[in-house]
This record gives sequence, structure tokens and C-alpha cells, in this order.
Amino acid sequence: MPKKIKPNLSIAQIINMSMGFLGIQMAFGLQNGNASRILANFGADVHELSWFWLVAPITGLLVQPIIGHMGDNTWSPLGRRKPYFLIGAVLCAVGLVFLPNAASVTMMMGASVLLLAVIFLAMMDASINVAMEPFRALVGDMLPKHQGTLGFGVQTILIGIGAVIGSEMPNWLTKMGVSNVAPDGFVADNVIYAFYVGAAVLILSIVYTIVMTKEYSPQEFADFSDEEPSTGKSKFSDIFKDFAKIPPLMKKLGAVQFFSWFALFTMWVFTTSALATHHFGLSPQDTKSLEYNQAGDLTGHLFGLYNLFAIPFAFLLTPIAKAIGKKQTHALALFCGGLGLISMFFIKDVNMLWMSMVGLGFAWASILAMPYAMLIDAIPQRKMGVYMGIFNFFIVMPQIINGIFGGPIVKSLFGNMAMDYVVVGGVCMLIAAAVTMFLIKGEGKETAEEIEEEIQQVHF
Repeated sequence: MPKKIKPNLSIAQIINMSMGFLGIQMAFGLQNGNASRILANFGADVHELSWFWLVAPITGLLVQPIIGHMGDNTWSPLGRRKPYFLIGAVLCAVGLVFLPNAASVTMMMGASVLLLAVIFLAMMDASINVAMEPFRALVGDMLPKHQGTLGFGVQTILIGIGAVIGSEMPNWLTKMGVSNVAPDGFVADNVIYAFYVGAAVLILSIVYTIVMTKEYSPQEFADFSDEEPSTGKSKFSDIFKDFAKIPPLMKKLGAVQFFSWFALFTMWVFTTSALATHHFGLSPQDTKSLEYNQAGDLTGHLFGLYNLFAIPFAFLLTPIAKAIGKKQTHALALFCGGLGLISMFFIKDVNMLWMSMVGLGFAWASILAMPYAMLIDAIPQRKMGVYMGIFNFFIVMPQIINGIFGGPIVKSLFGNMAMDYVVVGGVCMLIAAAVTMFLIKGEGKETAEEIEEEIQQVHF
């Protein structure tokens, strides 16, 4: 038995240690809503956008397991996780400042604007992963098990708030009178200033968490556990051995994840171009007009809405799963998300597109919780970290495949009309729902307490 039990933390302490996630998700929301728009402003064609977006899944694939391993074996005067918060925040803030200003930097350096933009985008992606991975571990480090629900609930709210603010910021600035049009080859002021705000909020929120949160020392961790905290060096090559032994349920859920994240990547990359051509009547090559930038503002608004809708759905997962079962809940959520994506093709009035985001909000909340809730009992406790890392492969691989082939498909099959490919993304999410319902067995109803504990252990 552990020598000591972790003390309960107050609501204020839990908010303090999770506040940095607000800044991280604001940066993530700015990136998701505006990266394609920025790259198009710099001259990227619609069929090239998915290639540039490859940066995100590749950096996640490489950075997250490395940072997770390093964080488990780091003990410094600043703490165990906090050094990575700070490093990630500073580098991400630099990327936020320079990405929309890549054209101005190019004029001083004489480099390719798209090359610099991709470098700054990669810096942002890597830095977000550096800061995000330790935050997920911090809740487990600091809270006793019975406070897990509260801890992840607070974190969920802050994640949702940050994502909504980041997604909506350019649109809000436009309504305040900031220009959303820029000369050829440059980015509009509303996007540039939104990224400045994001950088400031990111730094302030991370520093707030660092100052207000005291991590436990190695000896305190030893007192709270049956085992001494790991400080040894494990072999990264062991990941491949564990990969060969993944549980059968993980393979089935991996198929679900593949189609789910293929659909999400499609939405993130191509929505701006899809709205510009399908709803605003622009040609695929028109990326400099007022209407194109209005499509970019609308994309940010819609992405903010699905993140907003995900917050209440996140707390509805427990009662729905109690009533119909976990796999049925996830299948229903994915079905709603697929219909949401497909409905964007048929809803012509841009003021009604919020209805599509309701289904996507349900799907997004479930994608970030239910697969892990179904998987968690099938993973050996001592291998929890490595198998969760391996499970991440099923998230990044569909994005990489989509990134390589999505652009050529949009160009060759759909004549650069990206909305048709968004519909393909919706079909992929419907396939994920079918796989969940008919391939995964034995995930029936459970008690509310069992479901809530499982969901909240991994939620968001």
C-alpha cells in the first residue's frame, strides 16, 4: 500500500494547474481555423494545402512519445512537467507571431515565403505537442484518483473556451473594424492581430500555471506510490515490440480512429476553400478577394461553434452511455458528425451552417473520450503509457495519408472543388460509425459510476 494518500486539491488549485491548456487550445484553434487561409494567401494552390498540413501529424508522431518519455524521467528545480510547458509556450508563441508575417520576413531574408511559412507552422506544431503532452500527465501526477472526474471536467471547460476564442478571434476583430483584406502575398490584419493575441494569452496562461502550481518532488511521488518513480532510461525500440502485441480491441478501435481522423483532417484542411467555392461562388484560384477572406472568417466561426457545442456534449456522454452503451454512444456521435459534414454541401445559406456544427460537436466530444474509455480495460496497467502512445499512431497515420493524397484527389477528381472532398470526409465518418457498431463486440451498458470514471480518466 502507498505510504501516503495524495491530498485533495481545491477547485482553485485545479483551475490554476489547468489554465495553461486554455492558451494551448487557443493557439490550436487559431492554427486549425487559419493555416489553410494563410498558406493560400502566400500562394499555395488548394490541391497543395494537404501537403503543407502534413507537418502537424508528423511532428505529433515524433514529438509526443519523446516528450512523454523525457517528462517521466525529468526532475528539475522548476519541476517535472513545468520545464516543458515553458519551452513549448515560448517556441509556440514565436511561431504564432511569425507565421502570418512570413511574407514580411521573406522580404528581409530573401527566402521562399511558403518555405518560411511551413517552418513556422512546424515550429508551432512541435511546440504545441511539447506543451500539451505534459499537461495530460499533470492531472494524473497531482490529483488523487477520486478527484479525476473534477480535474478533467475543469480541463475540458478550459480547453473548450480556449478553442472557441482562438477560432473566433479573427472574426471578432473583423467586426471591430480590423481589416480582413490584405495585398497579394500578405495576410490580413485581423488574422495577424489574432495570432498576436494568441501568443500573449499562451505565454500568460502557461506562466500562470507554472507560478501557481507546485509539483510533487521525487520523494513525495515515492510516498504516494508502491513503486519508486521511474528515473531510468527505457529503450524506444521497445515500442515496436509492444506494437506487435497490441490487444485485438485496439486493432478494431484503430480502424474506427482511422476513418474518424481522416474525416477531421479533411475538414480542417479544406473547409475554407470549400466555403469559398461552394458558398461564395469563387474560383479555386481566387484567394486574394474580400469574399475569400470572408470565407476564412466563416471557417474560424464554424470551428469555434463545433468546439463550443462539444462542451455540453462532453458532459452528456455519461448519461447517454449509461442508457445505450459506450460503443452505441460513439457510433451515434460519429453518425451525427458524418451527417454534419455532408450537410454542408446541401445547406446553401451560410447563416444556417451552424446546424452542421452541432453534429460535429457531438462527434468531436466523443472522439476525444469514448475510444479511450472502451480501450482502457484491455490495456495492461504497466503498459498504459506505451499503448496510449501506440494508439496515437491510428490518429496521425490517416492524417499523413490524407495529407499526401488528399490534394491530388481534390485536383484530379473534383476539379479543385473542395466541398466534394468534405463530403468524402463525412462518408468516412459514417464508415467509422458502422465499424464501431458492427465490428466492436461486448461493449454494453455499465453503471453510471463505471462509465463516468472511465470517460473522465481520458476525457479531452
